[in-house]
Amino acid sequence: MHIHDLIGIGFGPSNIGLAIALEEKQQRSKPLTSLFIEKQASFAWHPGMLLDHAHMQISYLKDLVTLRNPQSRFSFVSYLHEKGRLADFINLKTFYPSRHEFNDYLAWAASHFDDRCLYGEEVFQVLPETQGDQVSHLRIRSRDAQGAVRERLARNLVVSVGGSPYIPELFRPLRASRHVIHSHHYTAEISKHGGAKRVAIIGAGQSAAEIFMALHGHHNAPAIDFIMRARALKPADDSPYSNQIFDADFVDHIYSRDDQERRELIKEFWHTNYACPDLALIQQIFGTFYQQNVKGEDRHRLLRRHQIAAVRETSEGVTLTLQDLNNGHSFDAHYDLVVLATGYERQLHRGILEGLAGYVGEMQTDRHYRLQTTDNFQPQIFLQGACEHSHGLSDTLLSITAVRCGEIVDALHEGRKCPAASKLTTV
Repeated sequence: MHIHDLIGIGFGPSNIGLAIALEEKQQRSKPLTSLFIEKQASFAWHPGMLLDHAHMQISYLKDLVTLRNPQSRFSFVSYLHEKGRLADFINLKTFYPSRHEFNDYLAWAASHFDDRCLYGEEVFQVLPETQGDQVSHLRIRSRDAQGAVRERLARNLVVSVGGSPYIPELFRPLRASRHVIHSHHYTAEISKHGGAKRVAIIGAGQSAAEIFMALHGHHNAPAIDFIMRARALKPADDSPYSNQIFDADFVDHIYSRDDQERRELIKEFWHTNYACPDLALIQQIFGTFYQQNVKGEDRHRLLRRHQIAAVRETSEGVTLTLQDLNNGHSFDAHYDLVVLATGYERQLHRGILEGLAGYVGEMQTDRHYRLQTTDNFQPQIFLQGACEHSHGLSDTLLSITAVRCGEIVDALHEGRKCPAASKLTTV
């Protein structure tokens, strides 16, 4: 069986950036053979939230390459030039392209590597290949859409599988309910609910806010309860000094802190990334409720400082028991549809690597996103987007993707094993 120098699991922005960094590095160094395996049938970036009028929250300069190599032919500017839209984009006078356009940019970049990506296969297991008492290679097992299992060998592995929708505990028994959807699947599922008269949106972040405005703008729009534990919708802090925590240089700083200080830093800046819609979107929502008051309507409700105490499914929808945290009063509200804009959890890599448990231990990573392994384990395994607790809030975002991919490629070429040092942190 052919042995690949590198197999990448997933082909979203992080591993597309890695493929680009590999290609650009190989113009100056010994080539590494690579293969990427993606479970989607074709490239798509958060397709469930490709809403009309939704824009990026970070600058187009934080694309797949620019912060690592401004001269790269894979930049967003190069994409615009190739598509014949560079002058028109300049005339928009914005740093923030639509989400539709950025998705198209990512698809354009991915298309350059169609010969190195296998779509429609889901990796479900990674096993050690031993020679004597040494682990020399990895056996990557995947399953295609027809259920056929494929196996491939690799000297190194990069895991970039993104997050999975976070379902609050009270809603987990309703995972299969047709009356509950997660924002991750919103655009695919909402068309099935055209007759919904009353909808609950749970969450206080960008996705919740975008879905509220999207539903409000629908023909025959439903009545919406916007439910959150917070006292107010808080805008993202995108001021210059706060934004510096997303710079590549800040990764060195946060990684070098002890565990307690690192946790404090992440907590301090938590609202730069979580539960923080754009200010312009918050103003739109405020204006919507203001106009409702002007008209004497009460179709939508903003239920601040409310938490869900109980969930009960009926044949016609879902009944939520809501507790007002200001006065302690509880009441029941019935909905045809509940939308969970409750974010993501990032544990998928643990399940995929479970077969290596005896070699990777607590899954600690070094500064270069590389797992610590036992002395007899030769392959290098890197994680992309699963190191927030050790590398900072930027780890799950596009902000450091370009630079991180360059660091991983350099580490791959150097081929050094991850040292067993106290600085390593569990992810």
